[in-house]
Amino acid sequence: MTYNLDVTKEHCPMTFVKTKIELNKLRKGDILNVKVIAGEPLENVPRSATEQGFNVLSVTETATPGIYNIEIEK
Repeated sequence: MTYNLDVTKEHCPMTFVKTKIELNKLRKGDILNVKVIAGEPLENVPRSATEQGFNVLSVTETATPGIYNIEIEK
C-alpha cells in the first residue's frame, strides 16, 4: 500500500521524526511518500531513512517549486 505524509510545515529534526513514526506503522513493502521543502529536510530525510535501513526509491520535485516528494519503502 502507499501512504502520504506532508512535513512541509515542520523543521528538522521533526521532519524525520514524523517520517520515522509513520514508517514504523507500515508493513514491510509499503511505500511512504513524504512531501518536504528544499534545504535541510530534503537532505536529511532521505539520508536518515537510508541510515535506518529503509529503501529510498526516488526523490522528485513536485509541480510546486521548492517542494519535493521522497518515496520510501519500508
